[in-house]
Amino acid sequence: MPAPNAPDPNAPDSFVPGRAVEVAPGIRRIVAPNPGRMTGPGTNSWLVGTRTVLVVDPGPAIPPHVEALVAAIGSARVAGVLVTHTHRDHSPAARELGERYLAPLIGSRPRHPDFHDPTFVADEEPADGARYASDAGDLVAIPTPGHASNHVCWHHRDTRRLFTGDHVLGTVSPVILPPDGCMSEYLDSLARLQRLDLAAILPGHGPVLHDPAGVLAGLVAHRLGREAKVRRALEVAAGELEELVPRVYDDVDPALHGYARYSLLAHLLKLERDGRARRDGGRWRAA
Repeated sequence: MPAPNAPDPNAPDSFVPGRAVEVAPGIRRIVAPNPGRMTGPGTNSWLVGTRTVLVVDPGPAIPPHVEALVAAIGSARVAGVLVTHTHRDHSPAARELGERYLAPLIGSRPRHPDFHDPTFVADEEPADGARYASDAGDLVAIPTPGHASNHVCWHHRDTRRLFTGDHVLGTVSPVILPPDGCMSEYLDSLARLQRLDLAAILPGHGPVLHDPAGVLAGLVAHRLGREAKVRRALEVAAGELEELVPRVYDDVDPALHGYARYSLLAHLLKLERDGRARRDGGRWRAA
């Protein structure tokens, strides 16, 4: 838990952009000024350590945000700039921080370039279980493809915290983005995270999540429930993707249907691989 006099990391004023908020011993969050429908209050950037620091998800290359990270780092040594994935709200500030602190950029390459940050060039791609040290403890790489093919969660075993990027979010269900994202991989990655002993989840957007087991179980149930709804829709009538979105996501704000379209395609591709859906030209039907 944060120090006794530390601010509540989920209090509304803790999400003020540029403010460094301690969420656990040696772990601080700085929210970027990029709020939106899918980013919530903004991207959560994380600093692990005070003297030897690891930066996790440096966020967008917005000058006030980069300046806030630099101010919070102070005179510490930056041992590495780690990313959970290279979508454009998570990694663009990495290059400037790496150059400023002569720190290696740690992250994986995506299978497909769509939606990814073209400026991020890793100095090292983390192997499964790779460890990176700060004075507040190590971070351990856990590959979690699904939302993006190159997604990695970072496990801080000392505090049983998990930095989940966009694999697990604070307020919404992550969008799966084919062809780079994959629903089957996403569910497999969730199953892997369910085997960890966690005290809290530190997501890429939104509040700290203090019921990791419940959150992960809820995400699995949500995805399987949506998949069942896709199957029922196909059993009623075949349809093109645009026809199926309002039928499958009738419980979602229509303003978000453009995002839902990607996750629907990911569900359909999974069902196709499972032999439970097929395509006839641009129309999807039950197999």
